[in-house]
Amino acid sequence: MSKPARRLLDDCFLHDKDRLRHDDALALLDQRLSVVATGEWVALEEAHGRVLCEAVVAPRNIPAFDNAAVDGYALRAEDLAVDGETELPVALRIPAGHPSPLALEPGGVARIFTGAVMPKGADTVVMQEDVQLVDKSGCERVRIPAGVRAGINRRRSGEDVAAAEAVLWPGYRLRPQDLAAAASAGADRVRCYKPLRIALISTGDEIIRPGTPFSDGQVYDANHYLLSSLLATSGATVTDYGILADDENTVRDALEDAAARHDVVMTSGGASRGEEDHVVELVNRIGKLHAWQLAVKPGRPLAFGQIDDTVFLGLPGNPVAVMVCFLLYARPMLSRLQGTNVVSPQRFVMKAGFEIARKKTDRREFLRGWIDNDGPGGPVARKFDRDGSGLISSLTRASGLIELPEEVSSVSVGDDVAYIPFSEFGLTPR
Repeated sequence: MSKPARRLLDDCFLHDKDRLRHDDALALLDQRLSVVATGEWVALEEAHGRVLCEAVVAPRNIPAFDNAAVDGYALRAEDLAVDGETELPVALRIPAGHPSPLALEPGGVARIFTGAVMPKGADTVVMQEDVQLVDKSGCERVRIPAGVRAGINRRRSGEDVAAAEAVLWPGYRLRPQDLAAAASAGADRVRCYKPLRIALISTGDEIIRPGTPFSDGQVYDANHYLLSSLLATSGATVTDYGILADDENTVRDALEDAAARHDVVMTSGGASRGEEDHVVELVNRIGKLHAWQLAVKPGRPLAFGQIDDTVFLGLPGNPVAVMVCFLLYARPMLSRLQGTNVVSPQRFVMKAGFEIARKKTDRREFLRGWIDNDGPGGPVARKFDRDGSGLISSLTRASGLIELPEEVSSVSVGDDVAYIPFSEFGLTPR
């Protein structure tokens, strides 16, 4: 598959700091990365979850005409008595989809149904439940109570969206309500960015996939299933390159093939400087690589680089560090490459239901935690009782991250802490 002309800056991941703080890392990704995905037309039925690359513009007012918001009777407000009931004859009947060619003459009402075009001359609709029908000599009339406010239950043309106004903007990841908005403008297809193509690589002679007989010294490849699922939430298409043996030629061939066919190459493990870990050295040889040292726990070392115009991201090997680094850094990186609006996850201030006697003040920490609604005095944030970055049980127990900024040196029970639910990263709550 051919790739377009250069889309990334050379050395877009280069920086001049020994250690990057969390906010500096995000700022660098935002400043240096640009959209690499190209556009395509997508049928509205298939557009859910896709990222819009062209605005959807209303060709006409929405609603296109003044219409009734309820089933009832359309009338002229000036025909209503000031201080008492009003009795008026029914002059027209207007179902939805069948506009009346006749104007409503003064002193009459039109039986009208929800969504029907308001007849010329009418400016108010009284709900059918609020009137009393009266039959006088074969002439149907309605008795309207006092106090009806002029203009009620009338939807004006263009009150939702005016003609030539954008309904949706580029960068939106399309939700069900966005598809409804596009449909209301008459769009049967929308122009979206193509999904990013991600090559996912596991490395290591000790790594095996579930279903393979286990022997001493081996480790099941939990990171593959973690990352492929996380990538699915970004809308990317993933190619599984399997598990690469610790062999230089094998790793080189896979990296070169993956870079030629994909927008991003992502690895887990194999990013250290050991003589059997070839990924970092090979990326440095066939492309450009920058090892980021982050003032963050967990997940301090990350390998960012590029092979031609393909982004390389080398994640740690421990599953907790993999997930935290993906949510904090890979997710916004992929958003920038795919054209999605990057929105910082919402933090919710909670009372701590735990304590930490001492924390280093030169780094930001993200603890795995959850909300305990039965805490003393109300909901509190709880943290997993152990902090190892290999403890997958901490991820399955947690429903979010507890963020401790660099300046925090300790936490006491009852202190305010920032809690980020996993749902803020697009993950379905349990």
